[in-house]
Amino acid sequence: MFNFDVVILGAGAAGMMCAIEAARRGRRVLLIDHAKTIGQKIRISGGGRCNFTNLYIEPKCFLSENPKFALSALSRFTQWDFIDRVVKHGIAYHEKTLGQLFCDKSAKDIIAMLAQDMQNAGVTVWTECGISDVRKDTGFRLVTSRGIVQSGSFVVASGGKSIPKMGATGFGLTLAQQFDLSVTRTRPALVPLTFGTGDLPQMAALAGLSVDAVISHQKTAFQEGMLFTHRGLSGPSILQISSYWREGDPLSINLHPSGNLFDFLLAQKQVHGKQAVQTVLARVLPKKLSEYVMRDCPLQGNLADQSNRNLQAVADRIHRWQVVPGGSEGYRTAEVMLGGVDTHALNAKTLEARAIPGLFFVGEVVDVTGWLGGYNFQWAWSSGWAAGQAA
Repeated sequence: MFNFDVVILGAGAAGMMCAIEAARRGRRVLLIDHAKTIGQKIRISGGGRCNFTNLYIEPKCFLSENPKFALSALSRFTQWDFIDRVVKHGIAYHEKTLGQLFCDKSAKDIIAMLAQDMQNAGVTVWTECGISDVRKDTGFRLVTSRGIVQSGSFVVASGGKSIPKMGATGFGLTLAQQFDLSVTRTRPALVPLTFGTGDLPQMAALAGLSVDAVISHQKTAFQEGMLFTHRGLSGPSILQISSYWREGDPLSINLHPSGNLFDFLLAQKQVHGKQAVQTVLARVLPKKLSEYVMRDCPLQGNLADQSNRNLQAVADRIHRWQVVPGGSEGYRTAEVMLGGVDTHALNAKTLEARAIPGLFFVGEVVDVTGWLGGYNFQWAWSSGWAAGQAA
């Protein structure tokens, strides 16, 4: 039998941060992961450069059924605290857009930083190790593929269901339910949206086209790039809105947020009235998109022949395109899982289960989901840090 003060399940961002902090307090820490190497999702994140945090961390950037829950951890270990660690390790980074920070070289730099900190703190790491049973008595008794482990504290940092090809499972949620903790409804988030078979033929010609767009769902809107795909819509703006969208809900899309197309068409009517509406539109929209819009809004005659009502209809079709996605691409391509362990069952300061002393949940497995752009990594760092102070 092996004895540790703290056992952490999951060698991702939250688990490694928790391990470092607990070990720095003098705790004997074991970090377990079923993968061959640590930090698997970190390695592929940000196109291999790891969007490790965001300069503009705010409560509004996180979704949860208990919106105030994340405030404690995020305010006690901030983006500036993590940036300090990156700087101390000599990792070069840059801001890309909207406060998103990326490594200049590779996401492996972040993994190496965490590995070095764990080694310096004395963390024991078991990779390619599975857990088949967890029981609570005076502490926690875990049956692993390397033997039985006894510990005083057990931290679940196993992530969510997103990107199953990386080994992601719902095991952390199963453990929560085993200990009678409620789990909120889970679904793929930060994920491309798809169209039904009836809509796809019309959209086929637009596949591969990228535009700046404002995507709105009820009172929430994002303006970033949008990509037409062979299955539907993707790009940052779509990934962002996907966390808010629900099946059957319409989305409103402004395909030309940089100007008023009705005013533009009126002005063009005075000087280029003999040209086709589609030709004029192609001056401010990609040609394929202008062709698609005019197939949807068939008009007779040239620009000079159009009434203001017709021109307004064309402008509305572009500024307020209404679509109802059929679904999403699911966990296969989702960057995160929305929902998770109900935060009402956890202590916001420590991430410990209120009813089960010594049991902690951190990172993606918890019902806290950030926006695209480094927010979910910051939640992992902050929640892992918070649990590490108490586990």
